[in-house]
Amino acid sequence: MKLLFTIALLTLLQFSVRAQGTLEDYKRAKETATISQKVYKVPQQIVWSEDGQSFSYRVKLKDNKNELYVIDAATTRKAVVHAEEIARQMSLLLSKPLVLENSWGKAMKVLNANEIEFEEQDAKWNWNLKANTLTKLADTINKNTENTNYWGTRWDDSRGNPVDSPDKLHTAYIKNSNVYFSKKGDDKSEKQLTFDGTAGEYYAAQIHWSNDSKKIAVSKIRKAEVRQLTLIESSPTDQLQPKTHTRDYVKPGDALPQHYPTIIDIESGKTVAVDPTQVYNQYALIHTTWRPDNSGITFEYNQRGHQYYAVMELSAIDGKTKPIIVETSPTFIDYYLKKYRHDVEKTSETIWTSERDGWNHLYLFDSKTGNLKNQITKGDWVVRRVVHVNEEDRKIIFEASGTTKSEDPYLIRYYSIGFDGKNRQELTPEWANHQASFNKNHSMFVDVFSRTDQAPEAVLRNAEGKLLMQLEKADITELEATGWKAPEIFSSVGRDGQTDIWGIIIRPKNFDPAKKYPVIEYIYAGPHSSFVPKSFYANPSGMYELAELGFIVVQIDGMGTSNRSKAFHDVAWKNLKDAGFPDRIAWMNAAAKKYPYMDLEHVGIYGTSAGGQSSTGAVLFHPEFYKVAVSSCGCHDNRMDKIWWNEQWMGWPIGPQYSACSNVDNAHRLEGKLMLIVGEMDDNVDPASTYQLVNQLIKQGKDHEFIMVPGMGHSSGGDYGEKKRRDFFVKNLLGVDPPAWNQY
Repeated sequence: MKLLFTIALLTLLQFSVRAQGTLEDYKRAKETATISQKVYKVPQQIVWSEDGQSFSYRVKLKDNKNELYVIDAATTRKAVVHAEEIARQMSLLLSKPLVLENSWGKAMKVLNANEIEFEEQDAKWNWNLKANTLTKLADTINKNTENTNYWGTRWDDSRGNPVDSPDKLHTAYIKNSNVYFSKKGDDKSEKQLTFDGTAGEYYAAQIHWSNDSKKIAVSKIRKAEVRQLTLIESSPTDQLQPKTHTRDYVKPGDALPQHYPTIIDIESGKTVAVDPTQVYNQYALIHTTWRPDNSGITFEYNQRGHQYYAVMELSAIDGKTKPIIVETSPTFIDYYLKKYRHDVEKTSETIWTSERDGWNHLYLFDSKTGNLKNQITKGDWVVRRVVHVNEEDRKIIFEASGTTKSEDPYLIRYYSIGFDGKNRQELTPEWANHQASFNKNHSMFVDVFSRTDQAPEAVLRNAEGKLLMQLEKADITELEATGWKAPEIFSSVGRDGQTDIWGIIIRPKNFDPAKKYPVIEYIYAGPHSSFVPKSFYANPSGMYELAELGFIVVQIDGMGTSNRSKAFHDVAWKNLKDAGFPDRIAWMNAAAKKYPYMDLEHVGIYGTSAGGQSSTGAVLFHPEFYKVAVSSCGCHDNRMDKIWWNEQWMGWPIGPQYSACSNVDNAHRLEGKLMLIVGEMDDNVDPASTYQLVNQLIKQGKDHEFIMVPGMGHSSGGDYGEKKRRDFFVKNLLGVDPPAWNQY
């Protein structure tokens, strides 16, 4: 009896010391939701003039006002565009009173340092800054700009418009699944060029003429059926009864169309086709391009499984198929975001990205022979993006991260370098994450730079990185007046005891080191990128709001995510359930050793989409550490999700690794508390993935919470889901009954 009393007393003392999750905490969290609005004077919507000598940008000022500036880069003159005066003159010209909203000025163009053009009130306008005069140029058609296209729609490539030859004398087109051509404007001259096309194996309407107008390149396609995702909209707004919706949705393991490039001489009718044995089992075959001398075509061949990727050539002279540049990997080739190719036609060279030395770098190849001329960039750092290739000066501008060993390896800086790999020059020297907006000829750029813990600044630089003009320094005084403190950037070694793992720590405003704080991790561990914010955000992903309820909130990039070495990335290979958890746990243990108020006996985790998969995976595969999870729209079984994302990391063919990583197949492992949220109209991740997990949890007798939001697509659950998530953490990590929603 005495022991039970002691345990109860200790439990009571533990929660009373915390005194967190109260109504006051909820009210403060609600107020915190608006702190992002208290950051001022950060340039947005940077627009350069066509000649690259002037540009505009907007900044938010206090009192909910926006200001538009036009900068003369040559004289560094900064002029204000007076929106109130524009509104006054526009009211007179339209004979109606109006006030311009902060977002005024669609389709903005900077003509020069004294003139801008924009669209407003269904008209196109010119504003002269020097004369302060507004001129109406023309009425515009009010178009519905809402994008109703679905990302996964498979277009019918057997249909398309006729394609004219470069000399405009002939046109080529598809009819009855075959290729035809005729003289321009003379239907009687029609000539059929292929005779083997059928509905199941047709010639595609994407026709490529040679530069001399004597040949065409086209692909013969072996068709594959496209899987349909069916969604039920339970509560449509325009009728009482439910609706069904379908989407094209190819999943891992599904059959894919196969493309076979063919070259046709339009006069002789001679046809040469690709050797099918050299492009077998395609995931994709793209970027058909004629050689400048019309001797053949090149195209890129991505073999299914993403372990072989090549630039191929089909010769129009001898009909031979051969690889020019080849990438191979025992794991995966990250073709999706890391691949870059630029052909320098004058010198028959190709600039190409590759991870062949263990880091993403630039290489220079002979584009005719495929011989490597030289590696352009090298070192234990990564090229993030090529910005511009100057063929005349043989210079490349690119983004990179990890070049400075003493700082966060994810911070982006800008560099230029010669094709020969010499004269690398840093253009952005500040210790920060840089975002550059270049003019058309890349002679100048606006550089907006910040860190998670450093407010943004903006400057104008030339192509050598020389500072030309200070533009703005962000004003965060109102933000800091709320008690806001910047996230702490924290790093420690990962599972191997040597690789640095980086993340951030967010504490509540009323933080008291004498208290104990449960830790909640916000996770997104998709291998396609890295996700811990590196630029300044006042409330990244709403983590500050959650912290105000009495938690320490963290975000971490573990192994398996991108933008580090190839070895760091390869951890994800056929192993998405790993999600960097050994690194995340090691990181939190290191943080808690430094900050004992971090209560690692009460750790929660949440995420959406791939983060939904990982957050559930945390309580299934690491229940000794993660006790509570909230997962939204999760990809809980990679066989249920879209093909391109899942086969990229989980491999092909479908093997036992898919089951090993499946939350559905591992539902029996659940020990902690789990809440699942899904939108019934999610057409990004099949919602059946969540339903099947719920089904297995029920069959396994595992207690859990499930919320389906009618009409909602791919999201974290909206305001309703956010409230349920917070309450779930408060109840299960703090041991407190949340206040009623109508109280705050």
